[in-house]
Amino acid sequence: MKPDSSRGPLDVYAAACPCRDMLDLLANKWSALALGALETGPQRFGALRARLQGISPKVLTQTLRRLEDHGLITREVFPEVPLRVEYDLTPLGKDACVPLAHLRSWVEGNIDRFPAEV
Repeated sequence: MKPDSSRGPLDVYAAACPCRDMLDLLANKWSALALGALETGPQRFGALRARLQGISPKVLTQTLRRLEDHGLITREVFPEVPLRVEYDLTPLGKDACVPLAHLRSWVEGNIDRFPAEV
């Protein structure tokens, strides 16, 4: 449990802890992968969709909105014809990428140690 001057003591194991929402967001497969894809710099929706193989446009839109709502990414609209929209990491998003990159790397390095999928 870590103290927080603005919210009181925090305990992610407590049902009412506000940390749970952020943990739920970051532990989501598509969120973790979208943040990782943005580590190389700003990306357009189509580029993110191509990078995140298997994600539907609806799920990508929902994921990007949640990441933006939680302050992890920004969405910038460029007034061009056609309209151009880019997504980029915020400083908080860049901080979140550090442990997520370690987790992705650990999974890739240890995948052979897991039982084969049923």
